[in-house]
Amino acid sequence: MSGTDAAGGVASTDHAGTGMTGAGGGAGAGTGTGTGRRFRFPTAILLTCAALGVAGAVLLAPMNWLSTALTGPLPFVGMALAGLWLLPSVIALRLLRRPLAGLLVALIAGLVLVPFSGHGFTSVLTNLWWAAFTELPFLFVLWRYWGTWMHYLGAVAVGIVYPISAWAWFNLGSMTLFAQVAFFAVTTASCIGATALGILIADRLRKAGVGGRR
Repeated sequence: MSGTDAAGGVASTDHAGTGMTGAGGGAGAGTGTGTGRRFRFPTAILLTCAALGVAGAVLLAPMNWLSTALTGPLPFVGMALAGLWLLPSVIALRLLRRPLAGLLVALIAGLVLVPFSGHGFTSVLTNLWWAAFTELPFLFVLWRYWGTWMHYLGAVAVGIVYPISAWAWFNLGSMTLFAQVAFFAVTTASCIGATALGILIADRLRKAGVGGRR
């Protein structure tokens, strides 16, 4: 997207992080140890996040230039690509089920994009802005519940908020009401579609043995 667009590892010891209990799980929850574990990033998790971030940057680098080029003549086509900015973070959260994993992957992807995006370090802020919406639904439940529908809640939220925040950039006020509604619809559909793809990819990766066991 343009520069103005702004934003587990689940080894068997992570039962507290996923809301599961095992031997000693109750004690961990009572002392706060389980909560602390959820915010820890072992080396394997960090490496997975780094790989997802780099892969996300490879995907977003050409999409960034393409969506920017389409902003003027074909804004609706550009919005059809908007959901791709959610993809790396959705995969990370679905696969790892770690608090802030989506933001970490977005940060890495943004840093990798800096020399290639044409927008410098603004790319980092853009990636983090989009990733924040993938984290918010889980933040509200303190990352204790990982229902699939919560991923879609974040997608719908950003699909509505983004057109509002970029209203002036796309000059939506000059469009007809039908065009404005269509703009919101295309953006939201893109975000939902990318989220579904991210969930599918994460589930396939887990079946292949990536990310450890839940």
